[in-house]
Amino acid sequence: MKNAYVFPGQGAQFVGMGKELYDNSELAREMFEKANQILGFRITDLMFSGTDEDLRQTKVTQPAIFLHSVILAATIGNNFKPDMVAGHSLGEFSALVAAKSLSFEDGLRLVSARARAMQKACEKEPSTMAAILGLEDQKVEEICKSIPEVVVPANYNTPGQLVISGSIKGIEMACEQLKAAGARRALPLKVGGAFHSPLMEPARIELAEAIDNTPILPPICPVYQNATAERVTDPVQIKKNLIAQLTAPVLWTQIVQHMVTDGATHFIEVGPGSVLQGLISKIWKEAVVSGI
Repeated sequence: MKNAYVFPGQGAQFVGMGKELYDNSELAREMFEKANQILGFRITDLMFSGTDEDLRQTKVTQPAIFLHSVILAATIGNNFKPDMVAGHSLGEFSALVAAKSLSFEDGLRLVSARARAMQKACEKEPSTMAAILGLEDQKVEEICKSIPEVVVPANYNTPGQLVISGSIKGIEMACEQLKAAGARRALPLKVGGAFHSPLMEPARIELAEAIDNTPILPPICPVYQNATAERVTDPVQIKKNLIAQLTAPVLWTQIVQHMVTDGATHFIEVGPGSVLQGLISKIWKEAVVSGI
């Protein structure tokens, strides 16, 4: 039996996240207060008692989810014994910190820089995303390629659930054609921009320098990265995949399948919510899933 620890990405946030950790763990309090200092504002106030609107700001959302996940993993202590780790989009940074490939401080700095860079890219060119349900991935890919606008597959969440990303006009055109092709739903998402698409190229360039200048160590267990879905332990390759992640799709379905092939039987989600548990159960029905 192998334990696969998985870390959620943007969208898992909720007001009050992390408050119980802060109130009941001295280690958690120390890490949260260090985060306030690094970020230059009290993110704990926004996490614990802010508004939904506060938490929807990319510059807040991404560090908040990262902090909740990595601090939760840290408080598990010696009971945190992963055979492999992975994170969905932003969650990849949490996974790398939990696997001791990236320090807590450096991870937070990178996540904060990532959020700012992505926000700037969103403001530069308005864009969006949509969830496509009930259509084969290959058909979604074909229709995306046929649209005379920027539209690409962004999140392979489960077989039959693929999120597309691109220009506002392109997403509108794609949704119409995908519904005509038999999609059960083509649901526009309330997001700030076209994440994991070519429209994030300015953010990728900006973040690449920060990643290149950040120490990355060999992880204590294999990390399955979004851009390739393959198990990785080489720090050079980890950096390369982290940089590629902003414009590459999240290959979550493929990651879970590869983890199962490599012996994963128990998937433990570390962080707010239970979204990944639901996705994993749809990808592999025999999986044992739980959350911390």
